[in-house]
Amino acid sequence: MRFSRQRASLPPLAVLVPGGGGQLGHAIAASAAPHDRVHHPSSSLLDVTQPDQVAEAVADLAVTAASTGHLPVVVNAAAYTYVDAAETARCSAVAANVDGPRNLAAACDRFGVPLIHVSTDYVFRGDTTRPYDVADPTGPTTVYGMTKLAGERAVYESGAQAWIVRTSWLYGVHGHNFVKTIARLEEDREIVRVVRDQYGSPTWAADLAAGLLELSRAAVTGTGPSPTVLHCTGAGETTWYDFARAIFEELGADPERVMPCRTDEFPGAAPRPRYTVLSDASWRRAGLTPLQPWRAALAAAFAAHRSQLAPQSRRLAGEPR
Repeated sequence: MRFSRQRASLPPLAVLVPGGGGQLGHAIAASAAPHDRVHHPSSSLLDVTQPDQVAEAVADLAVTAASTGHLPVVVNAAAYTYVDAAETARCSAVAANVDGPRNLAAACDRFGVPLIHVSTDYVFRGDTTRPYDVADPTGPTTVYGMTKLAGERAVYESGAQAWIVRTSWLYGVHGHNFVKTIARLEEDREIVRVVRDQYGSPTWAADLAAGLLELSRAAVTGTGPSPTVLHCTGAGETTWYDFARAIFEELGADPERVMPCRTDEFPGAAPRPRYTVLSDASWRRAGLTPLQPWRAALAAAFAAHRSQLAPQSRRLAGEPR
């Protein structure tokens, strides 16, 4: 259990999670206290690019929360996250990453509902060698990063009571992510090549979800930080290469089968930032619980959800190859 207090003593939340069909939305629902109410519609059920849909959803949240004694909050997990595709699908990226947050912020401001907006490490240029603090200059080099930064600004300038939380290298039980990809490649290939010159902080979705819920409770009760930008990721840093080796270890496979390569050996449509480790100093200053080290989180994820993270043949076999 993440919280030191008894869950029964926590104020009950009514949480709306746009984009809730993905790994973070499911993790928030699973991490909530028993007396919380979490509605996490997929983007097909709540399209944040449609102002009328957004206004209706936030209004319903506020009314329902008032009638049940819950405290309402919106945690925005909706985003266009296809980094390479965004380079040519700019309109789609802008709609989801800029217009969507603007619509949510306007609705939250109108109905007096706090907003937690999830953003990304890609708002930074990635050319430093120390963890980025929230006060460091941004400078995204991809359309994805540019639209996410523009979405941050739309939220920040909206007048809504809003917190922006940047995270990185997210993986969870649901949806597609790096951990599941590496687990599949381990089974399909004898050698797996992974870039060794990109640094970040892997973040287990369940840990981030618990952190967002902790922030949500602080926001709705007025016991947390004033609206601001925060960084929340798994503690520590690593490369994609070493992350992949750790995944092999959790699978019971030989990590020596993971071979290093350079980013320029696998060019994509969007340039990848080389170093986007985020400092959690802002999170700690806000009095919020820091996330556990990324390596410990990966071990915990496999201990609890191995059957959902490993390929089907491994699940059937029930043991490492």
